[in-house]
Amino acid sequence: MSNRAIRIGIDVGGTHTKAVAIDNNTNEIVGKGSVMTTHHHERGVATGVVEAFQKCLAENDIKPEEVIFIAHSTTQATNALLEGDVARVGVIGIGGGWLEGYLAKKQTHISNIDLGTGKFIEIDHTYLKVKEMFPENVKNTIKDMISQGDRVIVASKAFGVDNMREERIVAEEAERQGVPSTMASDITKLYGLTTRTRTAALNASILPKMLDTANSTEQSVRSANINVPLMIMRGDGGVMEINEMKKRPILTMLSGPAASVIGALMYLRASNGIYFEVGGTSTNIGVIKNGRPTVDYSIIGGHRTYVNSLDVRVLGVAGGSMVRAKKGKVIDVGPRSAHIAGMGYACFTDEALFDGATLYHVKPREKDPADYVAIKLNNGESVTITNTCAANVLGILEENDFARGNYESSCRAMQLLADQVGMSVEETAKAILTKSCEKVVPVIEDLITKYKIEREQIVLVGAGGGAGTLLTFTANMMSFKYQIPENAEVISSIGVALAMVREMVERTIPNPAASDIAQLKKEAKELAMNSGAVEDTIEVYVEIDDQIQKVTAIAMGSTEVKTTDLMKNCTEEESIEIAAESMGVDKSAVKMAASNGFVYVITTEKSGKSPVHVVDKKGFIKVQRTNGFVEHTTMKNSSDTLRRIWEKASNFSSEMRINPDVYVIAGSRVLDYSGIPELVQVSGLIEAELCDHAPEDDLILVLARNEL
Repeated sequence: MSNRAIRIGIDVGGTHTKAVAIDNNTNEIVGKGSVMTTHHHERGVATGVVEAFQKCLAENDIKPEEVIFIAHSTTQATNALLEGDVARVGVIGIGGGWLEGYLAKKQTHISNIDLGTGKFIEIDHTYLKVKEMFPENVKNTIKDMISQGDRVIVASKAFGVDNMREERIVAEEAERQGVPSTMASDITKLYGLTTRTRTAALNASILPKMLDTANSTEQSVRSANINVPLMIMRGDGGVMEINEMKKRPILTMLSGPAASVIGALMYLRASNGIYFEVGGTSTNIGVIKNGRPTVDYSIIGGHRTYVNSLDVRVLGVAGGSMVRAKKGKVIDVGPRSAHIAGMGYACFTDEALFDGATLYHVKPREKDPADYVAIKLNNGESVTITNTCAANVLGILEENDFARGNYESSCRAMQLLADQVGMSVEETAKAILTKSCEKVVPVIEDLITKYKIEREQIVLVGAGGGAGTLLTFTANMMSFKYQIPENAEVISSIGVALAMVREMVERTIPNPAASDIAQLKKEAKELAMNSGAVEDTIEVYVEIDDQIQKVTAIAMGSTEVKTTDLMKNCTEEESIEIAAESMGVDKSAVKMAASNGFVYVITTEKSGKSPVHVVDKKGFIKVQRTNGFVEHTTMKNSSDTLRRIWEKASNFSSEMRINPDVYVIAGSRVLDYSGIPELVQVSGLIEAELCDHAPEDDLILVLARNEL
């Protein structure tokens, strides 16, 4: 019997659906399988998912019993909303009488939802008072809505996040009548009845479609004798079991970009940085902070929702973007790409075909400007000049870069354009990449400001086949370090294979006490377990937004497979090298400030500050801060020690006091309390979460000074 343990990740891209098989013990890729994405199949992209994984198994001699994890990303939810492939939704608003009833009725009576593409979700509405929730009344209400053409039901109650009883009554009756349903308070625990109802309606509208494909995909996987749970990638970077997806499919929006980020994180051990996913037509840009991608609420058709997904900015410039030239100048790059124009890249073309080639201008699509550059080859075919061609001319791509093409062909094509714009070949190539990166730089600066990233800690992290093209040039332009992972072209599939379960609970709590936060963390942990995570592997961190009084608990954990075994342990010496490289100093300039054998805390002195890096046993930089304080303590003395360092680490340089961020290291765990504003809250959480520790157990406290 085989001893191999294989993780399979499948990513659904715009052109290809790619499966990757990873040996869980060696972390090596042992198989790949790729098919064209089946956008137009009657079962949608699910058909491609099944074909890709079956191909991966068959072509790489992988036995079904060797598979211990299988997950896939999906564009099904996004496509359903973009294309208007949605069901008519019947909303049952629930609340009290009098003023509460008036407000609840008004706030649950949402209008048809504009999807921003000329398509709408049709919304039907009725209202039930809590005191009218008799079984017969609920039954007849749902029956009437079905007879009016509603294919799915939403139950949305005022203050339902505090008590879901009536929403459950509606959901159970809908199930008895064979209609899918969504409970609004099951999607989010935030107050804000209108937004909660709208989010639930969006989720409900795609339920019938998603249930069909989910059941079909699951059946196909089972027929291949794969018996482990089928996991689905979420838009916020985690995975959940398919049974959870059947209730909350809206969470899978943007799961493709999420997969690429997770892949880059696992391969590069990045902590703070800006990530790029550079495709042929578009580039996704987002933020990694403290080893996690940043998430925000999705906006659909101009409407704010309570759906969390990666905060990704999409730009119409990428590796295959075409060049526009007019009046002897390069005037722009993109948004049209070679793929859209139906042309090849000059850099991937046989050099001999450029003998006698001529440059001309073209409109890739009917309403496009007629100044896109194309080249007529001597065989009558056309190719175009792209960012990738420019990068090849300038020699900025590594030997094994996926985008590396023919240098001579790139130069010969560029010479034709250079003659027209009156520059040298190199100057022309540089002008093309400069135009592209001028679009990228403002986005990066905006993200740095929004997420308050310390510039000294920034690394640009690349993914996608075109990463080397734009990432390298942008990093040099902005004087940032950069990294491109091995296998960047399949990094999304790797990200799916290595993803962890992620669940989140949000709640509006004014002035939350430590007990409130501890309760929220418990709920997030239970949700993660329901989604397939093993209890011992779950870590929960908390974010508090004082301005809107919102507390968020995010739980992440692995399935029954221990992902912590994916990589070999790093030694103390290796952890010093990792930290020194990240800090940009020689390893002789850093020192080990604290260690417990599982986690290393490394510091240095730089420009009058004390940068701190926390490196775990696997070599991941869990925390990296520009200025911090480190101290050993015990569980018994932790409150006193924390209070003393808190004062020292607080910033009093302005009119207002700025409190520090706190990290606590207990054994192999790094507890992240950054963003929790008050000392009493942090101290209370430490006591609540580490209550099973003995008084004499060692802790390491790391406090990071925050600047304005």
